[in-house]
Amino acid sequence: MLGEANKTMKSLQAVTITGRVTMEEDRWGSTRMRTDLKGTCSFTSAGSTGEKLEQIRIGDTDYIRPNLKHMQLSGMVTKGLKDQKNWAKTTVDPATPAGENGLTDCTHHFASFGKAVKGKSGKIDGVPTTSLIVTDKADKGSTYTFHVATEGKAHIYRVVYKSPDFRNVTSFSDFDTPLNVEPPKANVVDLSD
Repeated sequence: MLGEANKTMKSLQAVTITGRVTMEEDRWGSTRMRTDLKGTCSFTSAGSTGEKLEQIRIGDTDYIRPNLKHMQLSGMVTKGLKDQKNWAKTTVDPATPAGENGLTDCTHHFASFGKAVKGKSGKIDGVPTTSLIVTDKADKGSTYTFHVATEGKAHIYRVVYKSPDFRNVTSFSDFDTPLNVEPPKANVVDLSD
């Protein structure tokens, strides 16, 4: 069942992926990405210390807008700077690994691993789902719970990862609805030259 769900998700033309990780001492991070799973997406990340990063990727062009806190946490020199409205336009460097500087490459990996055991049934956004609990020997003390639709297409609606140190919830929605990712309309500074 999980293999079929992964195959269904990989074939999507568009999807919204939201994530929230919670850690000790009330620290958290969140992400939201609307993507074609290939190379076009809008992405926002934020954290409990006030950092925020916005990114729009269309093909080989990135539009990026970090707030001041994100720049400080990234080690950038920010003396005299403050939060701004401007977006930086840059050319995507294909040699830069996904996740570097907090940026996304608009993809998401749907893959099976470990051993899945069927769990409880329920509903997410009104859709009947069943849970598949996966453990991995390489990740002791941790579990992944995949919530897969049991009616219609086998979409994955939610993945919950629990470890001794943190909890990560990834949700999927807006399956194959129009993508509508466009460049910012104003306040763009071209840094691609």
